[in-house]
Amino acid sequence: MKLATFDAGNGPRLGVVGDGGIVDLATVNPRLPTTMIALIAAWDAVKGDVAEAAKVPPHHKLSDVTLLAPVPRPGKAMAIGLNYADHIAESGQETPKNQIWFAKVPTSINAPNADIEIPSTTHFVDYEAEMVAIIGKGGRNISKADAPAAVFGYCCGNDVTARDWQFKSPQWSVGKSFDTHGPIGPWIVTADEVGDPHDLGIRGFVNGEKRQDSNTKNLVFNVFDQLAELSQAMTLEPGDVIFTGTPGGVGAAMKPPVKLNDGDVVRVEIDKLGAIEAKMKAC
Repeated sequence: MKLATFDAGNGPRLGVVGDGGIVDLATVNPRLPTTMIALIAAWDAVKGDVAEAAKVPPHHKLSDVTLLAPVPRPGKAMAIGLNYADHIAESGQETPKNQIWFAKVPTSINAPNADIEIPSTTHFVDYEAEMVAIIGKGGRNISKADAPAAVFGYCCGNDVTARDWQFKSPQWSVGKSFDTHGPIGPWIVTADEVGDPHDLGIRGFVNGEKRQDSNTKNLVFNVFDQLAELSQAMTLEPGDVIFTGTPGGVGAAMKPPVKLNDGDVVRVEIDKLGAIEAKMKAC
């Protein structure tokens, strides 16, 4: 299933996407949870009811609603760096022996098609197309064998980065956490519908020019490696957001480097997951 958070003019709602439209879950079944995190946490108990609700005709055309971030305010948003060989090479780094993690604070999460800010306080904003994993059951000390069961679903993401702030200190989190610099969506595709998450084409575009073109099979540490590692440090909870790495082709690695400018349009496409597209806005 494709599950979305949307606004049709009366505030955030949960919906199931299909046939060019969206079914409003609360309209079909008012007893269902009304936030994505609550829905994910209750999934085993409610997935049958959601599947039944998905069978009714759509209440809205997708073109008539505003898609919000599927998880508008996750408890945690974590991201892994240097996780595709071509991105490692263009960054002039060696392949990491250990996973490199940083946080994107929850306030960085943005709607899939909403404007992305270029604040006057940064001089180089860049894009990073990424597959995002959304935690389901989660847990602590998850084994790699059990990791697939810990994932609720997947979506597209853009790990937007203020490069000058990223390298102000050894810790990347501030440069990765500006407001609006974590668009995700357009919806969550449940893990059962995605199948193998490690064989999906991933592409990034700026103003229609393809800049990134790879496949999730090229991840150095795959999604399940990531969850096994990360859950040794922290309990992964329903609705947590995991940015799984970006392939080569980022603006900072171009010669000469090319930053994003006011009015640029950045698009991320991933097979089976859809696409997100947003305009850069100086502010």
